[in-house]
Amino acid sequence: MTPLRSGGSVPGVVEADDLGTYVVKFTASAQGRKALVAEVIVGELARALGLRFPELVLVHFDPAIADSEPHQEVRELHSASAGLNLGMDYLPGARDFTPEVAQHFPVDSLEAGRIVWLDALTVNVDRTVHSSNLMVWPTLGVAPPRLWLIDHGAALVFHHRWDGSDPAKRYDFRHHALGHSAPDVRAADAELAPKITRELLHGIVAEVPDAWLTDFATPDEAREAYVGYLHARVRASEAWLPTDFPTREELAAEEALRAAKNQRGRPAWLKQVPDLHGKPAAEQDWSVHLG
Repeated sequence: MTPLRSGGSVPGVVEADDLGTYVVKFTASAQGRKALVAEVIVGELARALGLRFPELVLVHFDPAIADSEPHQEVRELHSASAGLNLGMDYLPGARDFTPEVAQHFPVDSLEAGRIVWLDALTVNVDRTVHSSNLMVWPTLGVAPPRLWLIDHGAALVFHHRWDGSDPAKRYDFRHHALGHSAPDVRAADAELAPKITRELLHGIVAEVPDAWLTDFATPDEAREAYVGYLHARVRASEAWLPTDFPTREELAAEEALRAAKNQRGRPAWLKQVPDLHGKPAAEQDWSVHLG
């Protein structure tokens, strides 16, 4: 129906023969097939833990559908993505969870803790105050709006370097999109960690197509590696639980100090150029991803 040029993966809104509408991520995108593996594993893990995440489907894509696409880069992406791709259910009218929206959409500490806990478990460092990868839906009708998770392609960073990653490693989540919501990660750990069994993980990684699992001699070996790593990380949760979340005011102060330091270090001719560190180059409406 339309390509989405926001973001690095350049997904597209596609209507399938089941009459469903999906945001499709293509196998030939610059992020590669490991991003699709991460989408499946983290998305299905989120669903298994009771978090809201749009349904995922496998999409058999015929590039001929997009022959009339005028943008050469997008057309080439579609041509190279014939066959199996990944689709996420399209949520019409969904809004991006921006800092402005967050000021008027409170998230209770336990829900925030569950989401932060999942991100810390799966090493999803791409849910920040500047790019939340969270959506608010529905936005019309009588049903109350809820927080939905999207876009986990940057998670599971350990599968980019299997031999150099420690399951107990602690990552910096101080700038998490829900850090200001007082996330109760300890309560989330007590609730969710016992649910992450090897049986659950085996069932989830079984959903990943064989063709996307190329790190090991066989797809089964790759699946066992994901299960082993994530299960070991769950058992080491005390070592990586993120707890040191700054307040909005502390974040603003840190940002002001960083901006001032950068400004002092700029040559005179560059001092009048706006500092866009941590901000999009232009205003972006991420709701186009889901409606």
